[in-house]
Amino acid sequence: MSSLNISNFIWGIADDVLRDVYVRGKYRDVILPMTVIRRLDAVLEPTKQAVLDMKKNLDAAGVTNQDAALRQVSGEAFYNTSPFRLRDLTYRGQRQRLRADFEAYLDGFSSNVQEVLDKFQFRNQIPTLIEADALGFLIDKFLHNSVNLSPRPVLNGDGSVRLEGLDNHSMGTIFEELIRRFNETNNEEAGEHFTPRDVVQLMAHLIFEPVADQIESSTYLVYDGACGTGGMLTVAEETLTGLASGHDKDVSVHLFGQEVNPETYAISKADLILKGEGDEANNIGVGSTLSNDFFPGKEFDFMLSNPPYGKSWRADLEHMGGKRDLKDRRFLIEHDDDPEYSLVTRSSDGQMLFLANMLSKMKQDTELGSRIAEVHNGSSLFTGDAGQGESNIRRWIIENDWLEAIVALPLNMFYNTGIATYIWVLSNRKAEHRRGKVQLIDATEWYKPLRKNLGNKNCELADVDIRRICDAFLAFEETEQSKIFPNEAFGYRKVTVERPLRLIVDLSPERRQSFRDACQDVKEEPLANVVDRVEAELGPGPHRDFNLFMSAVATDASTHRIKLTAKRKTLLKTSLANRDETAEPVIKVVHRTGTVEPDPLRGLYAATVNGRPAVVEYEPDTDLRDTEQVPLLEEGGVEAFLRREVLPYAPDAWYLPSTVKTGYEISFTRYFYKPQPLRPLEEIRTDILALERETEGLLSEIVG
Repeated sequence: MSSLNISNFIWGIADDVLRDVYVRGKYRDVILPMTVIRRLDAVLEPTKQAVLDMKKNLDAAGVTNQDAALRQVSGEAFYNTSPFRLRDLTYRGQRQRLRADFEAYLDGFSSNVQEVLDKFQFRNQIPTLIEADALGFLIDKFLHNSVNLSPRPVLNGDGSVRLEGLDNHSMGTIFEELIRRFNETNNEEAGEHFTPRDVVQLMAHLIFEPVADQIESSTYLVYDGACGTGGMLTVAEETLTGLASGHDKDVSVHLFGQEVNPETYAISKADLILKGEGDEANNIGVGSTLSNDFFPGKEFDFMLSNPPYGKSWRADLEHMGGKRDLKDRRFLIEHDDDPEYSLVTRSSDGQMLFLANMLSKMKQDTELGSRIAEVHNGSSLFTGDAGQGESNIRRWIIENDWLEAIVALPLNMFYNTGIATYIWVLSNRKAEHRRGKVQLIDATEWYKPLRKNLGNKNCELADVDIRRICDAFLAFEETEQSKIFPNEAFGYRKVTVERPLRLIVDLSPERRQSFRDACQDVKEEPLANVVDRVEAELGPGPHRDFNLFMSAVATDASTHRIKLTAKRKTLLKTSLANRDETAEPVIKVVHRTGTVEPDPLRGLYAATVNGRPAVVEYEPDTDLRDTEQVPLLEEGGVEAFLRREVLPYAPDAWYLPSTVKTGYEISFTRYFYKPQPLRPLEEIRTDILALERETEGLLSEIVG
């Protein structure tokens, strides 16, 4: 019986037994754990009595730590010490007796299986199954003589094989097929836990094929920080071992993963147990990768993942101490001479932190280093301003020359979203011809339509499409779908451009009376007297040089021993002055000549103050403040850009070099945009004339 037929048989059990007991979306809560239980039961049958005997001897000898001895006797990474086999628990007339025996049977499994059952919350299903009188029927179905879930063949009376045994790989395939079907049935939640197999296969090929010739007969560690049901890990293992075998190499692959959702964690762990990789199952951790890393300090050869995007990680951030007190060295690193360079993104979307987590686990001391493939949505390409977490992560990656390529996938590739998605491919051992460069591949038109939609998914990557993408990646050549850029092409400097504040002062009687009223409100009447005396000296104005006005105020205030505090200066500015483009710039700082050199582009201007030459800095007008993005590849840098793009329109503009921030963003639209050709004028004219003929006389008919 083929793996597909067995999958169909188990899938049919749900409709046969559970249709009137559960809604369809809940079938998986029973079928998946029961598949695990039946397979483990079948595997353990030959050594069942030996395990019971060993258990009896260990108990008699007072041995408390029995796990290793019982595993050795069972010959597996798991065992069951209950007196029952599953076939001993066929339908009984007494429901409560069946329940007690079945629960005792479950309690007999080893601790690693117990954890899987607990995360499935399978024991919570037993009361429902008992009440519906469905548990015995369910067990009978899984023991049906037409299907064999045992690794040993079922023989006829004459010794011939009636049903072939089911090896671990085939059992894993069956389990993964069931997972896929349940995920597609419940497609509203599938995207959270399940990445389409075609996308996973592409990711695996992208990280393994470039180094296929360098794979040795050795041990390799593969990691997924958002492993879901474990599909990426198992496909990665299959791909790596297949490529190694094709090069006459024998590799040992160890899988590591972490998953936050308990049920999907249980599925991932159960899948490995069913494949005979019980020890590997211990390498799957449960909990949040961001706030509770299961593998701190560990490094991996290959990493691939599809992290959640658009999902808040605020709870994780709070567990880590908040942005102010976060000290996790995965996300607070040293870069560009900054010992606390922050990779912390907005709390509303933590997808790029999963990438930062994987980058922190790259191997540094091996010939291959580490290779990474991770799926992201479009926001990871451009969100985050210069100096913010998302931009800092892109900058850290590109300035370290880790980014090999980004592949734009077709729309509607995933089950619960139709948005644009991209595969990032990274390595800390770039091939010589890739160094200092990034490849962008537009694969949005390379797909095969599905005959029937699966949620939002309406297309897939056929084998030919995967091959085409991989060939474009490996060729590393400029084509219509493949563009190659220097690393610096994605970087820019964010420059804050300032303009001087220009104020005109009004000392008319009406304005001074309004000022006096404002002073009375804040008990500053002496200041109002100062202004009255200054008006008597300078006249009502308007005065277009705020600096001369303030000089007169300062002289009078000093004479009358009135201190000009910052609060009083602000009151003068807000109550007596208005912005005016024709006024003189307001001086903020005066430098003696010789201490600094004039440099108008940096806000240092030669001026005459109190009849003496000086260098002044003007007060910036926040309403006129603007920012410019200057490409890193800009010839002549920031100042050349400002002279060309800003000063012709704002000759008094300047910038402060200390405020310049470096950012990185990647725009697929910019590089792959295909403008629609304009229609010929003659064609447009013909259409207009045709419309005129169609509407001729229509107005007359309407008017009557």
